[in-house]
Amino acid sequence: MCNKQSFLCYASAAHVSMATRMVQLAQPKPNLLRFPDRYCHTRSVYWLDELPPERNGSTTTFELTPHWSQLCGRKRLNSGFEQSRSSPQWEVSVAALSAYPSNRVCSLALPRLPTVGWEPDRPLLASLSRAVQTAVASPRVCQLACPKRRQGLYSPHSSKTSLAPPHPAATSSRLQLLALPKSDHPQYAQDRQVSWPVPGPVRKAVASERVQVLSQPNQRKALFQGYNPYTVTLAARSASASPRLQELCLPLPRKCKGK
Repeated sequence: MCNKQSFLCYASAAHVSMATRMVQLAQPKPNLLRFPDRYCHTRSVYWLDELPPERNGSTTTFELTPHWSQLCGRKRLNSGFEQSRSSPQWEVSVAALSAYPSNRVCSLALPRLPTVGWEPDRPLLASLSRAVQTAVASPRVCQLACPKRRQGLYSPHSSKTSLAPPHPAATSSRLQLLALPKSDHPQYAQDRQVSWPVPGPVRKAVASERVQVLSQPNQRKALFQGYNPYTVTLAARSASASPRLQELCLPLPRKCKGK
């Protein structure tokens, strides 16, 4: 009797839990698009049964070391730093107006003297002295100023009485023969002129049937019209090679290796 009651209690409890589970599964899933501003950028690929909890606190805080805090701060100005003047015109103090330079400052203010032996650049147009302008050249200076003459060489500046012009050199018969231009071949034909008269027989000539046949282009059918470029003619298939062709087809004896 006890076993039967315990079994009934277990069955009723299982039925209640099953009904509760069925009711839980029958509930619709929450609509996560109810708040599009919150989930439009952080939408998950998984379906959430519950909304994520809202954060009430602040974001994550970072703790910096004293050295990092010092590096993050702005650089301090030097204690002796002075700001630039606001205007190019400023008042001069009374002490500066009544100041008197020392001997050292006066010595430094003097321009530097040039070294011993320094001479300034010579002007471009130097003035000539009166003695140079009225000087007369001596016979020796005039002799040295004349161009030097050499015996045996003809110069256009030399006088005709002192030196005779050179005699023309006589050439040999061989040199004269080699100096002649090369003549054209007897059968050489000169270039035809751009325009030349056409003779009457040529203008009245009539082409023969053979010439007309040869002047026509070679007609070939297209591939779609039945033309086969790989067909071999009957003459080529029945041709026989000559003894000379057979001799030329054989390999060279020096390249043949004996087995």
